[in-house]
Amino acid sequence: MTKYVIRGGKPLHGEVTISGAKNAAVAILPAALLVDGVCRIENVPNISDVTMILEIMKDLGAQVRFINRTTVEIDSSHVYKQNVPYELARQIRASYYLIGALLGRFGRAEVPPPGGCDLGVRPIDQHLKGFSAMGAEIQVENGFIYAVAPGDRLRGAPVYLDVVSVGATMNIMLAAALADGLTVIENAAKEPHIVDLANFLNSMGADIMGAGTDVIKVRGVKTLHGGSYSIIPDQIEAGTYMTAVAAAGGEVRINNIIPKHMDCITAKLVEMGVDIQEDGDALIVRRFGKLHRANVKTLPYPGFPTDMQPQVAAVLCLAEGTSILTEGIWDNRYRYADEFRRMGAKIQVDGKVAVIEGVGQLTGSPVCACDLRAGAAMIVAGLAASGITEIDQIHYVERGYEDIVEKLSRLGADIQAKITPDEDWRTSAC
Repeated sequence: MTKYVIRGGKPLHGEVTISGAKNAAVAILPAALLVDGVCRIENVPNISDVTMILEIMKDLGAQVRFINRTTVEIDSSHVYKQNVPYELARQIRASYYLIGALLGRFGRAEVPPPGGCDLGVRPIDQHLKGFSAMGAEIQVENGFIYAVAPGDRLRGAPVYLDVVSVGATMNIMLAAALADGLTVIENAAKEPHIVDLANFLNSMGADIMGAGTDVIKVRGVKTLHGGSYSIIPDQIEAGTYMTAVAAAGGEVRINNIIPKHMDCITAKLVEMGVDIQEDGDALIVRRFGKLHRANVKTLPYPGFPTDMQPQVAAVLCLAEGTSILTEGIWDNRYRYADEFRRMGAKIQVDGKVAVIEGVGQLTGSPVCACDLRAGAAMIVAGLAASGITEIDQIHYVERGYEDIVEKLSRLGADIQAKITPDEDWRTSAC
């Protein structure tokens, strides 16, 4: 068992470079299954979700070769399988993108329901609704989703999403790229990684318009060709380091970001008393004074992202006054509240609303990373806390953060990954 051990109370100083966006990479890599030729994909984050996606693609017959640590070449011309292994797919949420990619390429797919973090009920009914509208016959049985298009090719169709869904928007785009005719996705999500997926597909010969708006039009083409593409920087990783500075104090330059993508996070942290200065493709984040209370509600982009909700909660625990945090996306995102209480936080949860009374100082404690972003929030809290914080279940964190221990260490944090005997699990926080 490996845990993170943090000796908190040290302000952060220096520079950190943001990796490629996890939420874009886990869709763009499966999109390479649609391409007849070699895709060279740059700025790929070195995280466990990416490793798992690539393992699945190799099992399907794709040739995968790393040029360097962040650049991978994928040749899917010899892919021959349309059935995804159960044990691999159940470990990550993004395995559902393989349904759209395989269905678009071969007209058939056999994929287990997705795994990943438990954030409450997260059905993929909108994904399946889109595939059905395009002519696919869907069955869910024996632990697998079976999707088959008559004649092995989908047909373009209008698709109206009942709720704004990032995953469904991207999955339907994947399926529609090689479909026969025009697919119009209405009430589409607008997140930056949706635009990134559209740009990737278009660079390979797809015909997609409107990504970043609530109406996306995908005119199917016969084939996609190989090419090169670089994934956008990770908005959530950057936001996590911004909250780390806000919580621990100090001054950090955050490099390799797209400032426009950060506006929703920047505005809220400035309201809380953090000084943020834009400098080209970097943000300089400073916090030396007191933190102020704030009310935060998560919303679809360009609103405050749900993936930043636990991290900003860690900062609000340290702010003067009482803050109200409202979760507008998922049902079960406050499981970290008990972990914060172990550290002395005053946080009460009622449904989708958390009331946080700032305490000024947290105390180090054994805590558990109950999911990816909650794990990041435990790190943010541990950096600011007095004493030692030990974080178990760090495999969740490694799903979405590249070299987080090394990056924070270079900023002056006292953090290390510590291997402990398996029997220590009995006394862990989890």
